[in-house]
Amino acid sequence: MQPSVHKPSKTVLVTGATGYIGGRLVPRLLEAGHRVKVVVRTPPKLADVPWRGDVEVIQDSLSEPGSVEAALRDVDVLYYLVHSMASGSGFEAKEEAMARLVASAAERAGVDRVVYLGGLHPDDALLSTHMRSRETVGRVFLESGVDSIVFQAGVVIGSGSASFEMIRHLADTLPVMPAPSWVKNRIEAIAVRDVLHYLVAAATLPDRLNRTFDIGSRDVLKYKDMMNEYALERGLPRRLVIALPVPAPKLAGMWVALVTPIPWSMSLPLVQSLQHDAVSREHDVDRYIPQPDGGLTPYRRAVALALGKERDGQVETTWANAGIDADPLPSDPDWAGYKVYVDERTFHSDAGPGHVWTVIEGIGGKNGWYSLPLAWRVRGWLDKLQGGAGLLRGRRHPKTLGTGEVVDWWRVEAIDRGRLLRLRAEMRAPGRAWLELAVEPDGGGSLYKQRAIFFPRGLSGRLYWLGVYPFHGVIFPSMARNISAAATALQQAEHQAKPEAGEPRSSGVASDNP
Repeated sequence: MQPSVHKPSKTVLVTGATGYIGGRLVPRLLEAGHRVKVVVRTPPKLADVPWRGDVEVIQDSLSEPGSVEAALRDVDVLYYLVHSMASGSGFEAKEEAMARLVASAAERAGVDRVVYLGGLHPDDALLSTHMRSRETVGRVFLESGVDSIVFQAGVVIGSGSASFEMIRHLADTLPVMPAPSWVKNRIEAIAVRDVLHYLVAAATLPDRLNRTFDIGSRDVLKYKDMMNEYALERGLPRRLVIALPVPAPKLAGMWVALVTPIPWSMSLPLVQSLQHDAVSREHDVDRYIPQPDGGLTPYRRAVALALGKERDGQVETTWANAGIDADPLPSDPDWAGYKVYVDERTFHSDAGPGHVWTVIEGIGGKNGWYSLPLAWRVRGWLDKLQGGAGLLRGRRHPKTLGTGEVVDWWRVEAIDRGRLLRLRAEMRAPGRAWLELAVEPDGGGSLYKQRAIFFPRGLSGRLYWLGVYPFHGVIFPSMARNISAAATALQQAEHQAKPEAGEPRSSGVASDNP
């Protein structure tokens, strides 16, 4: 018999609100009637999220006990969703130290509960560094003076999740896959909607509950079967997955980084997490939290939902948009004393500013870059071979962008909707680069402005700019012309779609007549 779940409104604080799970959890907590505070290192990354005005935003790096305790004052439930897949050497000790700092601050501030999302793993296995770190952080909270709920989940399947992107790109790209032996391991995936269901419910569980809960779909498959189930749902032939008698996690991580959007720094820990079976050992969560309406989501259904969200442009968050912070573009006009190379272009368009902006905001991803597609693809593959982002990350939505979102190997650093888009490069290069696209009214049309900015690092950076400069002389002028042409075509298409004066408009109701 399930105990009754109390559902009073709580004051909750969410860390990791710019991440894949945190960015989806916040609006659901608001829908459940809770007062929500979020702690983020860089508040501007929340500038364009739809729930920004409904939460209290606190800027903090979770590194100082005093500021963390102040942020936790009057908080009932803390959601600790901080975990780095790419924080370099020594990250395990850093993550444990941060968890201990937050746990102590939560106890001093009188927080009633901590909720943490960890990884599903066997008890007797030698865990990878990242999985061991997650297990350690969960134990820190369970051993603290604050009641804690630690959910342990396996592969999370949802639009924009790193695990889903890895499966999708492998199955889409490779009809025949020689693969390490771990593709035969048994994996219990879970749909992101079910993870969020459990996380939201944890806020109102009965008091005095301090434990782990394994959560999953109850749908257990071998990893190779997960790729084949994806292929079938996608309408592709079954993939031939040949399991080789070697684990080869590093080699597999490099291969995944090459053929998927996932960078090496993330692909390696993802692959390492698959070295063992990941299946729920207990289903005790059913005694405390009812399953979602309609039951838990089977793997194939989770894949269908993820594909549908991507097809309809309804992806809420992505793994890539939770990227690391970086220094912004130094200020104009003197560039603060930096050596800088600039390529500037302007182009008058007969199209209005609104239509030019529509093309600008839709740039990249499947829409492309409006100049020499082959050259962009070659540069993207060169970047992937160096361990960079390449062009495979695409973009979350085909038409709209927000601050902090990725566009292929770029990230949106600033957006002044209708006027300016500034992209910061995340490709591998000996320097820092930005691309600015802007539009302003110009007579009966508009003036398109384009500026590529590069701050070289040492001699190699200066030689790099000289090496690519001839290509820029072709790519950037055609880019300006083609964006203008696309905007003009868009404006003409809209004009032609409008009914002539006096012509009756469609009612929008389908007729029964053929």
